[in-house]
Formats: sequence, structure tokens, C-alpha cells
Amino acid sequence: MTDHHTYGTSGHTVSELVRLVSDRCSLAFSERESFYRGIYHLADSPDGRIEIQPNPIPGDDGEDELYAPEHHGARVLLLITTPAADPTLQARLASIQGLTHLDHQSW
Repeated sequence: MTDHHTYGTSGHTVSELVRLVSDRCSLAFSERESFYRGIYHLADSPDGRIEIQPNPIPGDDGEDELYAPEHHGARVLLLITTPAADPTLQARLASIQGLTHLDHQSW
């Protein structure tokens, strides 16, 4: 089973959220660049994949598009994919003020 959570915030910048999640979860993020996604931050851990990125990403026409248009109110997204539910990680993220749980999927 794979567990996926999407969080969002409009109260923190990408760099602020990287620092907060790093501190709370003892993770090291590296900056990555993607043609499709723009610049995002990735922390690979043995227990899954954690990504932080702006919701607005550069569009082909020079206009920003939303990575997750269904979460248009979130300026920054936190995407977590783990092989199973991780209640400890969820509790640590819940302690970050201004971070909102937006979506959960399991498959």
C-alpha cells in the first residue's frame, strides 16, 4: 500500500517551510529543478519521499500555472508519499502552524 498526503500553506514561503519541516522531521532537503515543476525541494528518506514546492509553476506561455489547481488557495505545497501510514510524521507536521492538510490518498 502507498500513502500520499498533500499539505498546503499560504502563510509560509518555500524556504520557510523547508526549514520548518527539516527541523520538525530531521530531514535534509536538496533543491531540484524540473522543466515541468520548476524549482522544488526533495528529501528522500528510507520511509518515503517528501517534496516542497510552490503551487504556482512557470507555464509555457510565460504565465504561472498551478501545480495543484484544486488547491488554489495554497501558495506552497508539501507532498508526502510513504509506503504505509506514518502517524509520527503526521503528528510532527500537524504541529507546524499555518500548514493545512489538504488531501489524502491510499492505493
